[in-house]
Amino acid sequence: MPAITVDDVLVLPRLPKLGEATEYRSVTRVTTAPSGYEGEGFPVRRAFAGVPMTELDPFIHLDQMGEVDYAPGEPRGTSWHPHRGFETVTYMIDGIMDHQDSTGGGGTITDGDTQWMTAGSGLLHIEAPPEHLVMSGGLFHGLQLWVNLPRVAKMSPPRYQDIRGRESALLTTPDGGGLIRVIAGEVAGHRGPGSTHTPITIAHVTLQPGAELSLPWRSDFNALVYVLAGRGTVGTDRRPIHLGQLAVHGPGEALRITADRTQNAPALELYLMGGQPIREPVAHYGPFVMNTRAELIQAVEDFQAGRLGVIPTGRVPHSDGQGDRP
Repeated sequence: MPAITVDDVLVLPRLPKLGEATEYRSVTRVTTAPSGYEGEGFPVRRAFAGVPMTELDPFIHLDQMGEVDYAPGEPRGTSWHPHRGFETVTYMIDGIMDHQDSTGGGGTITDGDTQWMTAGSGLLHIEAPPEHLVMSGGLFHGLQLWVNLPRVAKMSPPRYQDIRGRESALLTTPDGGGLIRVIAGEVAGHRGPGSTHTPITIAHVTLQPGAELSLPWRSDFNALVYVLAGRGTVGTDRRPIHLGQLAVHGPGEALRITADRTQNAPALELYLMGGQPIREPVAHYGPFVMNTRAELIQAVEDFQAGRLGVIPTGRVPHSDGQGDRP
């Protein structure tokens, strides 16, 4: 996985060694993501399938996109579609993805980059591989996480955060057996670059075979661990977990994860998510996440009336200085 890394993790800051009195979180649920297709037909794993919304709050939805090695002409994206009432966090592990919207926002993300789109009051949006990648084919692997917005922010103006992989806070375990990339929030005093409406933490963790991670975690956050590759165990009771599985944790102060000594991948790769629950009613329909059914109906009517924007007829300049894209 070509997400941001370093030649020698031992030069990085290290996690503190946790005391014997630390309350580790138990694992309350392990689920296996069903496979499906999104957009124009790219394969995804629906990571949150079967998990009650109350255990995910403030998160709504997570897709693992790929991992797939496309032949020339095969790479696909999504068609134009609306969003309102939440944020999409797209983390590109391998490959390239272009984003564009009806407000003129967007950009290109590649290995280890994150694009954070706050849809807020609404827009039209498209995600697609660039033309040169369609022509050449290649490996495509990423994640898209939907983060709910609190009621007071649901109709805020749309905005983007383009987070380059090199901006993530990097740290390692006390023995150097793991690499933690903090994308948003804070881990052991190390803060990631992502700015959030609701307090959350997102991190990509790589654990070498046999390595163990004891990770302090805010006690007022929930804790979700999704496996991108490899296999290991989670919790003090060492529940087995492997590619495509999600571990939901109960209350506590820290997470414990161990990579199996024998792996079917170079390392155990994990996507960690946690946040302060919003605890508001959720009305969810397709690409709209609101608080009430009436607000959903209004969102659909606004979309149909063109009030969420219109598909550009020409070139829409990106906001990140990378020039125009058809």
